[in-house]
Amino acid sequence: MTSKRPTIDDVARVSGVARVTVSRVLNGGPNVRDEVRARVMQAVEQLDYKVNPQARSLAGGASRLLAFVFASDPENDPNSYYESALELGALRACLALGYQVLVQNVPDQTPDYRKRVLDLITTQRCEGLILSPPYSDDVGLIQAVLAQGCKVVTVSPGGPGRGTTDGVGVDDEAGGYDLTRELLRLGHRRFGFIAGLEGHLSADRRLKGFWRALEERALGEADCVVLRGDFTFRSGTHLAPQLLDHPLKPTALVCANDDMAAGVLSAAHARGLSIPGDLSITGFDDAPVAAIVWPPLTTVHQPVKVLGQRAVELLVSRLNGVNSTPEPVFQQLKHAVVSRQTTGPA
Repeated sequence: MTSKRPTIDDVARVSGVARVTVSRVLNGGPNVRDEVRARVMQAVEQLDYKVNPQARSLAGGASRLLAFVFASDPENDPNSYYESALELGALRACLALGYQVLVQNVPDQTPDYRKRVLDLITTQRCEGLILSPPYSDDVGLIQAVLAQGCKVVTVSPGGPGRGTTDGVGVDDEAGGYDLTRELLRLGHRRFGFIAGLEGHLSADRRLKGFWRALEERALGEADCVVLRGDFTFRSGTHLAPQLLDHPLKPTALVCANDDMAAGVLSAAHARGLSIPGDLSITGFDDAPVAAIVWPPLTTVHQPVKVLGQRAVELLVSRLNGVNSTPEPVFQQLKHAVVSRQTTGPA
């Protein structure tokens, strides 16, 4: 015997909203409070409700296929948590909305990277693209996608990409600022900072927020040494000795993401340093690794899975004509400093 498949009316009943509200959420529509949207999506997951993408495709004559594009570097390991969390959020939203998502890694160092991305529209018949950093700030690529008549949404645009098309992200500058303010409150006045890759503008905004907090305390370049990493654990372990041996003798090391911070923590342990007695360390993202390293890592939480979900919802709302406003929409989600045991008084 097979149980009856849940319907949209079941989702409405469990979430305690009207059927039209469920429909609006499942179609990525605007004017739905975050609390209501969350209740509907929770009911969708609880009931294991699934929209039939084949039926919708036959009805609308569209592929109902989206592509999530990530930059890849064959020389470095990917930032596994960030990408996988974005992908998971996108997959869950697609499941609820009756779409499918193709995850595509495109090397951003190759001269034909734009062609590879545009080929997803013609060869894979993707109706819409989601671009992650640094592609989310490549205005030329965004305009080329739009010129093909394809909808595009950006994740965490940190510069020119914001305002070019719909996007979703957190205030990275405010996150860097808030985290640095906490370190300043603890008495730290000498810093090391491991920034992200050149051209990764959302990570650069974290550094910008860091500088803003220092300037408010009349601190500047003489009080900090900045190096660039590639967001991997390996780069954290590689760069940590340069910071620890620097004549400035930083009392706090700030990293643009958690993977690099975990690498710095490992290098500090190898030297027998007490954390946070001898050195404070912070990250950004609040990846799972932040809670399982020892000591647990102080970081900035950004809801990465929700970013992937909202990106899909924004894209679907454009595809379905629910959102037809000519101006690009940017959804800014909240961040929060998560104070754990890698930070203490200077």
